[in-house]
Amino acid sequence: MGRTSTARERLLDAACDLLRTRGYADVGVAEICARADVRKGSFYHFFESKQALTLEVVDAHWHRQRADWLATLRAPDRPALARLEELFRSLTGIQRATQEEHGAVSGCLLANLALELPAQEQPVRDRLAAVFAEEVDLVQAALAEAAAEGTVRAGAADRDTARAAVAQMEGMVLFAKVTDDPAVLDGLWPQVSRLFGVRGN
Repeated sequence: MGRTSTARERLLDAACDLLRTRGYADVGVAEICARADVRKGSFYHFFESKQALTLEVVDAHWHRQRADWLATLRAPDRPALARLEELFRSLTGIQRATQEEHGAVSGCLLANLALELPAQEQPVRDRLAAVFAEEVDLVQAALAEAAAEGTVRAGAADRDTARAAVAQMEGMVLFAKVTDDPAVLDGLWPQVSRLFGVRGN
């Protein structure tokens, strides 16, 4: 039986790493292939273009991230507000780990792409918009649980508040990247909890 090729997975991993740390415009197919140790001709066997690869990178990244979000936000036997707090506080550790691995805070791959992509990359922009909408859905569902439990004000359990919380999260991650300081994110949960109308704030 022949050996299963890992070239496709290596290309995805290399692209994810390079796009997160270097950006879309600064990374070409040749560099992705070199990082993945895959011949350039083989690249087009798996992906018809850099755009097609980027779409799959977005999907793969969100698939992993979504699993973490679901594990946190739907953890059994924990109040919804505690689950939300864990989600937002976990970002500091994530960005600190990327700083240690890459020598700098690299920010959020999805937000980095959204800010950088030109208009002609509309398919990727559309996919990013769908991912952000799903993030909002997940936060809103947990907010609705927290409102039912009486730990946040009832008026906060709406889509506008959930969207504002996700926007605050992405904005603070951007500030952490600009300053190369993951400690910036230490203030995220206090800010978001005020948006939620958490009792005591």
